[in-house]
Amino acid sequence: MKSVRYTLEIKNKEVVELIKAGGVEISVLEVVDLLKNEEDEGYAVCPVKTIHAFLDGLILERRGPNDGPAKKISTSSIDNNVILRKLRIAFEMRDTDVVETMKSAGFLVSKSEITALFRAPTHRHFMECGDQFLRNFLRGLTIINRS
Repeated sequence: MKSVRYTLEIKNKEVVELIKAGGVEISVLEVVDLLKNEEDEGYAVCPVKTIHAFLDGLILERRGPNDGPAKKISTSSIDNNVILRKLRIAFEMRDTDVVETMKSAGFLVSKSEITALFRAPTHRHFMECGDQFLRNFLRGLTIINRS
């Protein structure tokens, strides 16, 4: 949440609005605690439901409501693949856009590697999205959105 906030240069109040649009009620003070560093006093761990709400709100703000029935994704857990998928939807990116985003962060990746990240976990070519990959994706988004 911190990285996306930095990338888009949005304020805490806007983060609250995105989370509310995603279906979770939260105050600005709670968001401030969620955005603190782990070693800071008052730091709060961000609940999974809040992360989903933030990403869903971001999708709604950037793309508008879905025309058809929404896919149900369990909000009981979240992993890097789900985060990457929701960011890709929010920023309306194709596989080639993700490749270019990664390239701008100095991380070379092929289109087939990208498609493997978006497959169902049961698919034999599914690939788990690592922390380093997600960090570089967010860095690439920042470079692209701030240039």
